[in-house]
Amino acid sequence: MIESDTIKLLRECDAGIKMGVSSIDDVVESIKNKDLKKALVTCKDEHLKLKNEINNLLDKYQDKGKNPNPFVKTMSSVKTGMKLMIHENDETVASLMTDGCNMGVKSLNKYLNQYKAADEVSKDITKRLINLEANLSIDMRKYL
Repeated sequence: MIESDTIKLLRECDAGIKMGVSSIDDVVESIKNKDLKKALVTCKDEHLKLKNEINNLLDKYQDKGKNPNPFVKTMSSVKTGMKLMIHENDETVASLMTDGCNMGVKSLNKYLNQYKAADEVSKDITKRLINLEANLSIDMRKYL
């Protein structure tokens, strides 16, 4: 049970990171404010560091990880594109990022509760990812 929950939790973190990185990539070119851009690029780098940790653990379990739901990813990209087409400004980017972070925090907490038997290393990574998302959401407030 521990191994099963550990793999499932790591997969969800993997999918969440892929979604977060993709979302940042979708908006970064439209950002005008250098501090906002720096905050998002830094956050992306932190996501990628966690992704490397997750990939190393998944490799130990001979698991390939998980991609985000294609429908959800497509809908997110469409929503982002539409909102930026209407209002291409930093406030819109900050709003989109805040919404995404809040969804990530909610989902990751759900999985942390769902996969209680996961090992402590995987739970720690999940908690660090939750904190990364929560802190980015807070950082975005000054750009709203």
